[in-house]
Amino acid sequence: MINNIQFPRLGLEFTVNRVAFSIFGLDIYWYGLILTGGMLAAVLVSFYLAKKLDIDTDKMLDVIMVGGIMGVVCARAYYVAFAPFEYNSLWDMINIRDGGLGIYGGVIGAFAFGWLACRWRKLDFLNMADITGVCLLLGQGIGRWGNFVNQEAFGTNTDGLFGMISEGTTAYLQRTASYLALQGITVDPYAPVHPTFLYESVWCLVGFAVLMLYFNKRKFKGELILIYAVWYGIGRFVIEGLRTDSLEIIPGLRTSQVVALVSVAVGAAVLIYNYIRLKKAGSKDVVNG
Repeated sequence: MINNIQFPRLGLEFTVNRVAFSIFGLDIYWYGLILTGGMLAAVLVSFYLAKKLDIDTDKMLDVIMVGGIMGVVCARAYYVAFAPFEYNSLWDMINIRDGGLGIYGGVIGAFAFGWLACRWRKLDFLNMADITGVCLLLGQGIGRWGNFVNQEAFGTNTDGLFGMISEGTTAYLQRTASYLALQGITVDPYAPVHPTFLYESVWCLVGFAVLMLYFNKRKFKGELILIYAVWYGIGRFVIEGLRTDSLEIIPGLRTSQVVALVSVAVGAAVLIYNYIRLKKAGSKDVVNG
């Protein structure tokens, strides 16, 4: 439960207990608390942005509840479906305290059920999608630190400035070295690894800041969620290529990289189409048109 985490080239060392506290013998993990904190931060920002668009926050809260709950369910289902191992029981399949959430599964689930909830509560889906795109980057940026506590979602060996090593990284690479070798990936369990959770956290938080600054300047409804798809997709594709624990469709083909490429391609195509349409129409802003 405890990891001694080092960043040798930075001269940093941390001792992290995955268990935050216990209630009546039930361990409460930092992973869940951090993910919850990320979701709450995203919800608070969504209320701030909703006021800018005159969205009924009571109705929006219903959409958030539906999308949030189903997003977690779908994130776990996505991870279980593509995990390169079999689960021993139903409890193992639904137990998320040790990690194991596929972000793209969560995003897809949240949007699918969020769309249904928007129809139910009679809210403009594209406005809600734009708010969601901004807030997802914040939630993901914070939530990735749950991976730090669990010492998961890290990459291959590196001698770079941010190289990280712990009992968790060493144990995992020892277990999977032969499997990784079959994919042409050579690892040294006793050497530092890429802290890919950190890379993705920074990428998401930078994207969040950019979209917050751009929010009032959006040119059409749905623009921000498309920018999210492109921004996050680019970062995820590159970072996923460094990881040693990627989910796979087939050996050697990383699920998240395929989804990221599709997201970038579709998002960019729709953005370009709309920017050309607006230019031809001679309109600078058709958000309310």
